[in-house]
Amino acid sequence: MMNYRTTTHFDRAFSKFPSKVQAVFDKQVRLLISNIRHPSLRAKKYDEARDIWQARVTKNVRFYFSIVRDTYILLDIEKHRD
Repeated sequence: MMNYRTTTHFDRAFSKFPSKVQAVFDKQVRLLISNIRHPSLRAKKYDEARDIWQARVTKNVRFYFSIVRDTYILLDIEKHRD
């Protein structure tokens, strides 16, 4: 089973989001741990060279992570630019 951990940068960015978005993120990260291919995540490789992935929190919020062995390392969360 996969685990996850956050970076200081992620924690700082996450704390700026309203509690409603934080609650949705909690649900999405549970989905990530159980199934990276879950449709609501829309997880995809974001930066091939640096091996960074992107997944959806809401229509307007994305989080970024890398995968090291059995751990998702959460790097950033931000509003999505269309």
